[in-house]
Amino acid sequence: MLTITPYRKHNEANLYNPFRELEEFERSLFAPDALASFRTDIEDDGDKLILSADLPGFKKEDIHVDIDSDRLVINAERHSNYEKKDSKGNFLRCERSYGTYSRSFSLEGIDADNISASYEDGVLKLSLPKQQPTKADTRRLEIQ
Repeated sequence: MLTITPYRKHNEANLYNPFRELEEFERSLFAPDALASFRTDIEDDGDKLILSADLPGFKKEDIHVDIDSDRLVINAERHSNYEKKDSKGNFLRCERSYGTYSRSFSLEGIDADNISASYEDGVLKLSLPKQQPTKADTRRLEIQ
């Protein structure tokens, strides 16, 4: 049977290690880039912040950006529609993940009423305008 596995460079690739698969499984469970997150960049553009989130392969309808009081929450859901199987009805290899991905960010110092979003070529871009500093009202009290 033909098996195709991803290339991984191991110094001891030709040596038998009965614990290698268990170690790789454990690493996949506790990896910092676990399934429930995605990569983001945040740039300071003077009067606003630009948040870019990599969401390749998602449809625009499956991405939701919510403002929950002082938090910005980005949710994306990928559905499984992969149906290519072998003659026994089993996958030959399936490494793509499906499910819900979510990140949240603090909106401290952001004008939440004027946030805008766009999605193009697998990148979600959010424009987060900074709050303008308010001048404190000063007044003199009469002493009685």
